[in-house]
Amino acid sequence: MSNPDVAVVTGGGRGIGRSISLRLARAGLDIVLGYRTDAISVGATADEIRALGRRVLCVQADTTDEASVADLFAQAEAFGTVTGVVNNAGAATAVGPLDENDLDAIRRDLDVNLFGVVVCCKYAARTLRRSGGGAIVNISSAAATLGSPGSYVHYAAAKAGVDALTVGLSKELAPEIRVNAVSPGTVWTGFHRDPDRPARVAPTVPLGRAGEPDEIAGAVAWLLSSEASYVTGANIRISGGL
Repeated sequence: MSNPDVAVVTGGGRGIGRSISLRLARAGLDIVLGYRTDAISVGATADEIRALGRRVLCVQADTTDEASVADLFAQAEAFGTVTGVVNNAGAATAVGPLDENDLDAIRRDLDVNLFGVVVCCKYAARTLRRSGGGAIVNISSAAATLGSPGSYVHYAAAKAGVDALTVGLSKELAPEIRVNAVSPGTVWTGFHRDPDRPARVAPTVPLGRAGEPDEIAGAVAWLLSSEASYVTGANIRISGGL
């Protein structure tokens, strides 16, 4: 009996990535968890996936380093038939007005949030072609159109780049590979340097609250599923109305 298909999730150990990984495991996929530093969180998520009866492989990888990403996808291919890739890894270490921020920190954020997605898409495309096709979901952000003034305009700019990348690749890789994006608004995770930021943002959201990671995971699982077989180049905005 053959093993289930495999999904690769970067930044899969915590926050939105954790919820996505668990949701995909519940859908019957085996999971490759890519992570950069937090071995404790990724280990805990891996235990949760195993408890669901699915196989899981944890691979330490820096998405901004080509050799590291190549190794991630090589290990994923050895693990099973990769049919889905979720480019979720992100960072916002430079926070505040642009003219008050450190350019080295901004460059690191740009590398993770845009260049890292480009690198992962390159190797995801090669892997998915060898698997006979599949789907990529890029995790963008509502910030791409809101601009995030006073917080991280460079992060918003990088995510706008992810949106453009998604549209272009959806045409470049069709029909073998579908490429879509999901754009969360403010979500309750440890992503924020200010842990109270979701509560502070909530009054500006038409639905009156910040989102939960599971509310993002459902859209990602649908985009990777056969139910979304005629969807490519789409960007699902999950931002409470912002």
